[in-house]
This record gives sequence, structure tokens and C-alpha cells, in this order.
Amino acid sequence: MRPKFGEYIRKLRVDNELTLTQLAAKLGIDSANLSKIETGKRDFDEKRISILAAVFNLNPEELKEELLSEKIAQKLYKLDCSEKVLYLAEQKVKYLRHKHTAQGKLKL
Repeated sequence: MRPKFGEYIRKLRVDNELTLTQLAAKLGIDSANLSKIETGKRDFDEKRISILAAVFNLNPEELKEELLSEKIAQKLYKLDCSEKVLYLAEQKVKYLRHKHTAQGKLKL
């Protein structure tokens, strides 16, 4: 099971021997907000993904995927959705991508 995004940030920070204040300064936020992110009381701002990736030399796309997957999982959990909802959502995403690609080809 994967840790929550805030827990992952804390692990990265601790493993790299950074204090809350040091990492918060690099991210352009205050240490109180970073503490809330790490404890799950506040969401991480997606706009800071590239900064976080640069600080820890990580792939920004993979970080974005982790963050977005957590947001989706939290929403589904709060709504008490079945796994079928995930399957249906995946099918709808495939449909939208196909439709968008097909429309793009017609415009050429």
C-alpha cells in the first residue's frame, strides 16, 4: 500500500535531512503549511509539483500522478464508491481520449 502524498513528502524530507523550515522555504510556503500537508490536514498545491521534483531530483510527471491518484482515491472513499466506479471511470477516460484524438484527426 502506498503512503499518502503528505507522508511521502515527509519521508523525502527526512531521508534528505531537511527540516520543515528548509523544505518549506524551497517550496515557497511556510513551515506550518508544510506540516499540515505532511500530516494530511492540508492538500499539496499541484502548482508546486515541479519545485518538489527539482528539490528531490524526481520525475514531475510521476509526482503529479501520485498526487492526482490520491485526490481521486480520497473522493471515491468519501463517497463510499465500489471498485466498479474505477472501472467505469477508466472506460470513460479511454472514450474521451479516443473522441478527442478522432476529432483532432478530422480537423487536419
